[in-house]
Amino acid sequence: MRVLNLVTTETDPFFIQQVRRLSRANVETATLAVPGEYCPDDAESRSVLQYARFYPAVLRESRREYDIVHANFGLTGPHALAQPVRPVVLSLWGSDLLGRYATVSKICARHADAVVVMSDEMADSLDVDCHVIPHGVDLERFEPMHTPDARDELGWRSGVRHVLFPYPPNRTVKNYPRAKRVVEAVDDALDVPVELHAVSDVPHERMSVYMNAADCLLLTSTREGSPNTVKEALACNLPVVSTAVGDVPTRLDGVTPSHVGRTDRELVEGLRDVLERRVRSDGRAAVREVSLERTTERLRALYCDLLDGGTGLG
Repeated sequence: MRVLNLVTTETDPFFIQQVRRLSRANVETATLAVPGEYCPDDAESRSVLQYARFYPAVLRESRREYDIVHANFGLTGPHALAQPVRPVVLSLWGSDLLGRYATVSKICARHADAVVVMSDEMADSLDVDCHVIPHGVDLERFEPMHTPDARDELGWRSGVRHVLFPYPPNRTVKNYPRAKRVVEAVDDALDVPVELHAVSDVPHERMSVYMNAADCLLLTSTREGSPNTVKEALACNLPVVSTAVGDVPTRLDGVTPSHVGRTDRELVEGLRDVLERRVRSDGRAAVREVSLERTTERLRALYCDLLDGGTGLG
């Protein structure tokens, strides 16, 4: 089986993992990316002309020996659908359906042969049948390790509660100012210092060290689909305190200690509880259902069903 992937960027770690794992499952893939530099918070970081220039490359490549064209992210959907040769799978990642370009994604979803979304919340916002297949987490890369060893490796101080914010502070949708406000409130309430670590520009494989060094992952996003950082934290048994976005409430259901909050007060109370308890979570067991192996199996099964003449919903 050969699949042509269309993406806005080839560098997303979860996409790279997906392609590698599909290769192990005998799915050969090639990838075309929209030309130009992509900013996750600003779809207009690329011009209309750059998106227009993407189509000839898609049309030319799709005529080669591929079985499926897989549009990853809604803004690549029009290019996939405009090629008349191959069936189209459309994967919506979150901001493409829940943000300002939702209309493009919804129109493309109506015409794709199969649609993949990251959460039930995303599925509910569409008027077509779809598969809920979140990006998987690599349980071999993200696993518990001895917390003092992780802190020594990073040079983090002892006698401090460490809170991880795994995004750049300038990502508007991640709402770093709210995270800072919540941590400052908890720092004032506890007898020990609380430090907030905004970590982004590190290799993906190193993030497991940060998650094992931290006492809690704090997510204050205004919207999400199925954030991989939460699933990776669960795989490391790192407690999570988060806003009620995407599938996070489902992922944290029954995980202790972890909290979902809608107001600043609820987030402060949740973070304070986690930092006072000073225990790891039991999240690893809960995240096994979205391991990279299982999500890859489901995606490959969708491909096979589509090629067998099904709707991709088998």
